[in-house]
Amino acid sequence: MTTPNSFIIETKDLVKKFGDTVAVDGLDLAIRPGELFGLVGPDGAGKTTAIRMLVAIMNPTSGSASVLGFDTKKESEAIKPHIGYMAQQFSMYDDLSVMENLNFFADVFSLRGAARRQRIDRLLAFARLTEFGDRRAGHLSGGMKKKLALACALIHEPDILYLDEPTTGVDPVSRREFWDILTELHIQGVTILVSTPYMDEAERCSRVGLMYRGRLIECDAPAAIKDLIPGQLLELKPVSDSGRSVGVLQRAKAVVAPLPGVLEVQTYGDLLHVFVDQAAARQDAIIAALNQADIEVRNLRTTKPRMEEAYISLVRREETLRREEAQRREQDQRSGEEDAA
Repeated sequence: MTTPNSFIIETKDLVKKFGDTVAVDGLDLAIRPGELFGLVGPDGAGKTTAIRMLVAIMNPTSGSASVLGFDTKKESEAIKPHIGYMAQQFSMYDDLSVMENLNFFADVFSLRGAARRQRIDRLLAFARLTEFGDRRAGHLSGGMKKKLALACALIHEPDILYLDEPTTGVDPVSRREFWDILTELHIQGVTILVSTPYMDEAERCSRVGLMYRGRLIECDAPAAIKDLIPGQLLELKPVSDSGRSVGVLQRAKAVVAPLPGVLEVQTYGDLLHVFVDQAAARQDAIIAALNQADIEVRNLRTTKPRMEEAYISLVRREETLRREEAQRREQDQRSGEEDAA
């Protein structure tokens, strides 16, 4: 079992392959007790596969993973009583009521007597479902279904809670309510590993691991990850001389990208995000270049990068590294063939 200074979840060079497809590629994680850790990335990044290995329902192809000191492959049954798992898809019983679902999971974990009733009542209140106890799960809204699934995952008071994209497809208000509940659990000391494609949710984690195409490309506190982006961020809205912003973003990006001091350019809605070495020294040149291309600049300001900009920038860095790695392999192969000849 873990000690206060040890890792509650740890992986070393964890790999999962499906045929020729590498879903998780050399994952190294070390999560301490009480952390709210976010595994962040788009669909296909490898988040769900990583979580399934950590809840011991899928064996890795290679590498190792331990949870609470137990090996996920060799000691999976020892892990399961200590964890709560909320899958990406709603996994409750639609034909059962909210209360019946909670009672079912209480039976699974052999909860009995007054303690059982008290825990169910507390979870209903905690999940804001008290007045919906008799409603069938299939008739709940998307947000309420997620909260019911969370309550069922918490019925046995697990040491670790795994949540796989718990707010995907949920309306913004329910998303916020769900994260308020997670924050309360975090304050209570529950270790939470949550996967999400939403960068605003990543901001609410104590640490995040950014995944892309199976690899962990960065792992740190949100503020530290955002600090990895070089330069300062200028935000502006480019508008054509006809007063419309539609269609000018790519043209504006092409104008700004080659300018001196411009490190990177990203589009964000109808805005252009320009990373520069020195904001004060580059603003006038950017405005002049865009005006010369008959593009008006509106709402120019210096701002701080968000997790979304950081992720895009780090993905571009990762793609560059992969291309360079592929080129080196190709050159080594050619050199080997020439030597053999």
